[in-house]
Amino acid sequence: MANDMNYQAAREADALHRAAIPHAVSARFIRARRALHVTLSNGVEMSVPVGLIQDLQDASLNDLAEIEITPLGNGLHWPRLDADVLVEGLIHGIYGSRSWMAAQMGRVGGSSASQAKAAAARRNGAKGGRPRNVA
Repeated sequence: MANDMNYQAAREADALHRAAIPHAVSARFIRARRALHVTLSNGVEMSVPVGLIQDLQDASLNDLAEIEITPLGNGLHWPRLDADVLVEGLIHGIYGSRSWMAAQMGRVGGSSASQAKAAAARRNGAKGGRPRNVA
């Protein structure tokens, strides 16, 4: 009897969680845009370029096209790539591990171009460029 009550309480908690937290109901790869398109349980649809997602950037079109949704809908799995993505991460713009995301941001951050940066580079160039490192 106690096990039946625990089971029922767990089922009710799961139903509340699934109602409150969006989960994937469909996922597909759009070849023409090289993007992952996910429809969530709350009706939201989102597309993310696969070039932004860890482990998917260099994958073939055929490998990207085969997507499985985990039983609870909280994850996506690419069996040919053995790659996984959390749906909650996609919702929050987290496309990989913390260290991978930091590396991506660092790679892009140094390449920013502003008017101030361009003006400083011109002034530095007029002086003969950067000083040489003396080791």
